[in-house]
Amino acid sequence: MFPTCTAPGCSHDREPTGSTCCRRPEVIRRRVVGTLLAGAALLAAGAGSFLVLDRMYPPDFSRLATVGTEVLDREGRTLGMVPAPGGVWRLRTTVDDVSPVFLNLLLRTEDRRFYQHAGVDVLALARAMGQWAVAGRVVSGGSTLTMQAARLLEPRRRTLVSKAIEAFRAVQLEQRLDKRQILGIWLTLAPYGGNLEGVRAGAQAWFGERPAGLDPAQAALLVAIPRRPEALRPDRGANRAMLLRNRLLGPDAEAFGAEPMPGARVAFPRHAEAALRPALASAAAEPVRTTLDLSLQVALERLLAGQLRAMPPRASLSAMVVDAESREVRAAVSGDGSKSRGGALDLTRAWRSPGSALKPLLYGLAFQDGLVSPSTPVNDLPRHFGRYAPEDFDRSFAGEVTAAEALQRSLNLPAVALLDRIGPHRFHAWLMAAGIGLRLPPGAGASLPLALGGVGIQLRDLVRLYAAMATDGQSSPLRWLPGGGADMPRPLLQPSAAALVADVLTRPFPEGGLSGIAWKTGTSWGGRDAWAAGFDRRSVVAVWAGRPDGTAIPGATGVRMALPVLHQVFGLLPSAPRLDYQSAVAAAVAPPAESA
Repeated sequence: MFPTCTAPGCSHDREPTGSTCCRRPEVIRRRVVGTLLAGAALLAAGAGSFLVLDRMYPPDFSRLATVGTEVLDREGRTLGMVPAPGGVWRLRTTVDDVSPVFLNLLLRTEDRRFYQHAGVDVLALARAMGQWAVAGRVVSGGSTLTMQAARLLEPRRRTLVSKAIEAFRAVQLEQRLDKRQILGIWLTLAPYGGNLEGVRAGAQAWFGERPAGLDPAQAALLVAIPRRPEALRPDRGANRAMLLRNRLLGPDAEAFGAEPMPGARVAFPRHAEAALRPALASAAAEPVRTTLDLSLQVALERLLAGQLRAMPPRASLSAMVVDAESREVRAAVSGDGSKSRGGALDLTRAWRSPGSALKPLLYGLAFQDGLVSPSTPVNDLPRHFGRYAPEDFDRSFAGEVTAAEALQRSLNLPAVALLDRIGPHRFHAWLMAAGIGLRLPPGAGASLPLALGGVGIQLRDLVRLYAAMATDGQSSPLRWLPGGGADMPRPLLQPSAAALVADVLTRPFPEGGLSGIAWKTGTSWGGRDAWAAGFDRRSVVAVWAGRPDGTAIPGATGVRMALPVLHQVFGLLPSAPRLDYQSAVAAAVAPPAESA
């Protein structure tokens, strides 16, 4: 047996070399190296496993991509919101969209080390497990905001296995996204009770506010609700929600803790929803800016709602306001929103008979062709056109009048006589070539009743025609989105012909009031449709009144039902009067002023 080593603290037997023990440092070195190698192997195996699993099971971002759309007016104000598929109010929200008050409170109460950890906060998990072991129940959560974002992307029951999956997903998210993007997931998908998801939807539903304008009490409530969304939604658990809100407020509770809780959800804004639907069909998840003006849109909706209360049962109103030069739609009401009045329909796209509202186009084409001028005498006398024998609305005849007077009084016989000379097929093809949709009765071709409304047209296209007469005679698509409308303008009338028609139509309203507005009415057969359309130097307005199901309204005419509304709509707009017809004629024939 070898002698015992004399090195301090060593009890190993040493070989008979006469040296002190050299085995202890060697053993320690071997153990350390072995441990490090084993740890490195485990880390390498873990990293390798993570990489394999990461490739096999990448994060699913489909819920984040499935969001609704916020619709803005031309100045960036909210017109409406379109829910995500399935009716969920989920709108994309970023860090830049929320107030610093909310963001600071969220990080302080949910994840203080959010910007330091890599997805999983080991300290927070250890604390949560220790508290659970001592108390026998969950005292505090160990989930980071990244883990919560992972759970919101892929909701599942809360189990230990789910927690492990969330931790794995959290590391995946940290590898793919920056911290602001991870916060964006939480801000977009956090639950707020019922069909509300995301801070943008929560702020609107509970406070009617944007997330950027939240005060501390509102911010605290929106941080609290996602912890138990159904139990803490203010309309069901106001007391519980208030207690948690005030606890999260901390030192600010004294100043803001008395703020009342919302008692019910605030309705989401949905202005011009049906009218805008075609323009938003291909809209992205980002907010969509439109050409509409929120203030004018709200004023138009209120005006039509007030007018509708005095109308017969089941009657409805639709109206549009368009900028004459740019063709940008400034306001549109397609119905009152009630099913009983067809308000769920887009009545700006309904096919309706225009009555006499197309006569100005007929006269414009006749002026352009040189068939008549505004001062040309025409006859309003009984006449047969084959088997067709039209008569005036009041069943009387005016005799000889000028073409201008015939158009202003909307006399039927002179209009049909002009269409007979122009040719109904040519008139129909001319309007179609200008981009105007027309719908003839089934099995029917273009014929003389076109002059009196024997065709279907949409309110949108009637506005387009009147905008052409208000400006340069070009038929240009209406624009609902800035820069929208890929179609090029199409020729309709020469500028001189358009100006003649506009001058003829510019006259006082029957009941007085505003002046300098060119206008024309239309009434379809049987009082099914009442129209009024007009323009000044800046705006074009058109109004339709009737029943969406096409049934007649006894006594309904454009002059009685639609023209008063048109007059009031122009009262909402900045004044931009035109010269009336007599003034325009006087200006045209006045001798030039002599030079000094």
